[in-house]
Amino acid sequence: MTRRYRCPRCAYTRTWVLRRQRRRCSRCRFDWRPGWPLRLTQHQWRRLLRCHVQGLSSQAIALETGLHRKRVVRALMRLRQQVVQAIPPVFQGTVEVDETYVGGAWRNKRRSQRHGGTHRGRGTSKTPVFGILCRGGLVWAQVVPDVAAQTLLPLIRRRVTRGSIVCSDTWTSYTGVAAKGYVHRLVAHGQGQFSDGRGSHINGLEGFWGYLKRRLAAKGGIRRERLPLYLAEYVWRYNHRRLSVDQQVKRLMVLLHNSRSSGG
Repeated sequence: MTRRYRCPRCAYTRTWVLRRQRRRCSRCRFDWRPGWPLRLTQHQWRRLLRCHVQGLSSQAIALETGLHRKRVVRALMRLRQQVVQAIPPVFQGTVEVDETYVGGAWRNKRRSQRHGGTHRGRGTSKTPVFGILCRGGLVWAQVVPDVAAQTLLPLIRRRVTRGSIVCSDTWTSYTGVAAKGYVHRLVAHGQGQFSDGRGSHINGLEGFWGYLKRRLAAKGGIRRERLPLYLAEYVWRYNHRRLSVDQQVKRLMVLLHNSRSSGG
């Protein structure tokens, strides 16, 4: 069966061959060279991914693989762009929903930001992130513009099957969850309650928030516009944490293989 190449610019599948293994789209006339992203070989990608899964920094990966550090950084960003597309399936059963705020440490803020005093929790200037965790399964998280009901409730309806049990704290944005066809169970954190003894808690998602913030803190600062890419990476790592290094590398190689038609 003849392989069909897809144009990385317009996604059209009718192309023809040019010199030096390049192809041209018959619709938009875009030229590109099919192959592994960023012109790295399959062997180079595999070595790079193994180092990445093991938690090595970009500098350490460059020393281990013999690649230039800037090339490693571009490769890792390309990987994160692919991981963003690895969205978990719709959740069902018992799920936990919660929001958190991520950003730099207060001592590292600009003087103009520190001048107004510190604000913790809701009302902070940090970036809000909303997450859903399926008990005994996977987690999903996304950067959101705010934590209002009109923002969070549509995300719950999109990511959780109706009839499921939804556990949350008493934040007012979750008030309409039961009206959307879910069994809503509350945990009053403000009263020192973290579980009602019947399995109603959001401790699993709180554990993921702690894992996420430790990982982000280790990076020493991330641009706000790149936060969704790093968030997707740590969601993927958390969801595959029980796999071996070889199994994780194999999964990531599949993601990259699916993007080969986009060139690099």
